[in-house]
Amino acid sequence: MKVLCYSSFTFSYLNRARVLFQTLRRFHPDWALVALITDRPPAGLRFDPETEPFDRVVWAEDLGIPEFPAWLFKHDIVEVCTAVKGPFIHQACEGTFGDADVVIYLDPDTALFSKLDPLLGWLEDHDILLTPHLIDPNDTADAIADNDLSASRTGIFNLGFVAIRTTGEGARFARWWNDRLLDWCYDDMPSGLFVDQRWCDHVPALFDKVKVVRDPGYNVASWNLSTRKLSVQKDGAILVNGAPLRFWHFTKLGPMGDAMTKKYGAENFPVYEVWGWYKRQVAAASEPSIPERWWAYGTYSDGLPIEKAHRVLYRQRADLQSGFPNPFQAGEGGYSQWLEREGL
Repeated sequence: MKVLCYSSFTFSYLNRARVLFQTLRRFHPDWALVALITDRPPAGLRFDPETEPFDRVVWAEDLGIPEFPAWLFKHDIVEVCTAVKGPFIHQACEGTFGDADVVIYLDPDTALFSKLDPLLGWLEDHDILLTPHLIDPNDTADAIADNDLSASRTGIFNLGFVAIRTTGEGARFARWWNDRLLDWCYDDMPSGLFVDQRWCDHVPALFDKVKVVRDPGYNVASWNLSTRKLSVQKDGAILVNGAPLRFWHFTKLGPMGDAMTKKYGAENFPVYEVWGWYKRQVAAASEPSIPERWWAYGTYSDGLPIEKAHRVLYRQRADLQSGFPNPFQAGEGGYSQWLEREGL
């Protein structure tokens, strides 16, 4: 099978993406690796894709999304990095990025610890693979509150991973996901939305040939450590509930991730070895020339930050969208000037 694997990120996550692609290259040197970037490099960064551990860069602005500046402005950084996953996977099924039998998405803050060959075996009989946040029931009040209820709010499946065949139901899913994410990829839980994830709660009902991956070695993360125990073999192999660790999702790297990992890793000490390894890898892959929280689309053209409320208002009002086709542009007649005049 020809496999294309991609990740979606901005330059503030370049360090994490480098670690992901380095591990992908180690275990799957024959896969085509693509970085999908919704950003522009900061002035001090000398970014040369030829020296990176991925094969090519696809810029979100080149995906052919209609009225791209206006569309992008409607989203914050998390919303847009998930929204572009749909157009990319749909276009990959149509051969835009080269021939591929399988397309796999992995979040930039994941890392492989062994081969993902079993996925390709499952895709012989299935067209869509999803990993749920939880594969075993929790039995303490804390774990239910932290993990079960969180999954109920944000989605049963974690879309830091998805794998599809580029034909059949896989292609049909990709087109549907493209359409949903172009118009409805927002963090708006009261409206039933949590970026790309809540949509995929519908997938087992809407599509055939769907496999829910219940192997504990896939998508290990703080939200399922309460039911997954790590062990290390004499040869260094890491097992999760007796199965090989395939990939770990290092979500919320920093104080919050540390707190949840400590809470549910408890005395399972290999957990902390894995986290320590990942932090060292990310530090080694970091670029001091990238400002903290950098995102080229986080400000108006005059450098003033764009408030989330300004994005929400813009996406709610068709008159503003038609009146300001490029809302990033500051100055006379711009959207930011209109906001100031309206006292917003």
